[in-house]
Amino acid sequence: MIIALEEAKYKLIGMRDEIKDLGSALRIDSLREEAASLEQKTFEADFWNDNSESTKVLQKIKQIKDKIEEFESLEAKLEDTIVMVEMAIEENDESMTDEILKDVSDIQADEERQRIAILLSGEYDKNNAIVSFHPGAGGTEAQDWALMLYRMYTRWGERHGYNVKLVDWLDGEEAGLKSATIMIEGMNAYGYLKSENGVHRLVRVSPFDSSGRRHTSFASVEVMPEFDDDGGIEIKEEDLEITAHRSSGAGGQHINKTDSAIRILHIPTGIVVGCQTERSQLQNKETAMKMLKSKLIEIKEREKLDKIDDIKGIKTNIEWGAQIRSYVFMPYTLVKDNRTGYEDGNIQAVMDGEIDEFINAYLKMNAGK
Repeated sequence: MIIALEEAKYKLIGMRDEIKDLGSALRIDSLREEAASLEQKTFEADFWNDNSESTKVLQKIKQIKDKIEEFESLEAKLEDTIVMVEMAIEENDESMTDEILKDVSDIQADEERQRIAILLSGEYDKNNAIVSFHPGAGGTEAQDWALMLYRMYTRWGERHGYNVKLVDWLDGEEAGLKSATIMIEGMNAYGYLKSENGVHRLVRVSPFDSSGRRHTSFASVEVMPEFDDDGGIEIKEEDLEITAHRSSGAGGQHINKTDSAIRILHIPTGIVVGCQTERSQLQNKETAMKMLKSKLIEIKEREKLDKIDDIKGIKTNIEWGAQIRSYVFMPYTLVKDNRTGYEDGNIQAVMDGEIDEFINAYLKMNAGK
């Protein structure tokens, strides 16, 4: 066991250079200067005159301070653990071995997480994420698969301390869902989840097949950033078909059961958005319009179009050959990402929201491009 402590000490001391390098990559010294400069602004006499601008400054200060605090906490944990392991070796105390080895693992994981976060340098990576789920062809089996994905991303969000808010829901015919949308609110939510945009494939023995046959199902996960403004776009009233309907589904008692749910069809593109979780029809319409604008801006940016009017119809094939990831429950268990090659045999953990390694592999792959 003393050998294990010696190895832990060697590993921890070696991490000093890695964490110093991380601090340089995070520009910690520059962040401290930026935070001090922004805080100085808050003492100016006219700071509170523009409420929107002052709120943005305070949010920026918090984001910077949180990043600095995370790094300083990692530094402190490393040094504290080095002291602990040196004391254990000096006193020949093996009782602390398990705790020290866990601390080593935690420090390595935290360092990796903060290093991955550096890769989130896209213009909208820091934004909230709007995530929508749509089953492919296949009826109940595909609708149930869409529900499983909905649960997976909801659990991922909750696991990471994000606020996960149900926005819209359409029940499946017998089980599962026909469509659903959630908002995942928090720093870098879109930056992490943008890797999940695409078609997901499931292979399993269907619980809905009395013959016990193996089925292949598809569902799409659509991820877009929530935009802070409307990008200066204007949507013509005549281009919208707005319908009200009764809310239903997974929201339970939190969903208003009156005809306050709103669905909006943007006729030129065929884009459909909906909201049913706000308190009134007006609020649902405002949220749905914000989602529509976010989707139009995201498409305009992605396709490098000059104006919203250039967006044509949107068509996604939710079928074989289009998938970004496969989830196999039978005859073996394996989740494999077709883009990065990363795979994990613990499919239950993945379905419980443990998808960080898939996200990290995607971010690392794209960092080299």
